[in-house]
Amino acid sequence: MKLPIIKHLTEFIKENDEDFVIETIETLEALTEISSIKEEELDVIGELISNMYGALEVDKMIQSGVPKKEALNTFMKRVLGAIDA
Repeated sequence: MKLPIIKHLTEFIKENDEDFVIETIETLEALTEISSIKEEELDVIGELISNMYGALEVDKMIQSGVPKKEALNTFMKRVLGAIDA
């Protein structure tokens, strides 16, 4: 996951709507079912999907009243904690 991408997507959600991101996730997930897709392509799609899910999580925290910077930091700490475990 890349924090700059999550920050950008969070702004996109704020300016538009989370439905755009959710529909994009669904589209990318559908593409992963193509049998001829290469492993490298799957990796890129997976990274995009994880960043989008991350942005949705951060947006939920912001909507519940957590300041944006704190929401981003909390999310990344949670991600890093999961990786270390």
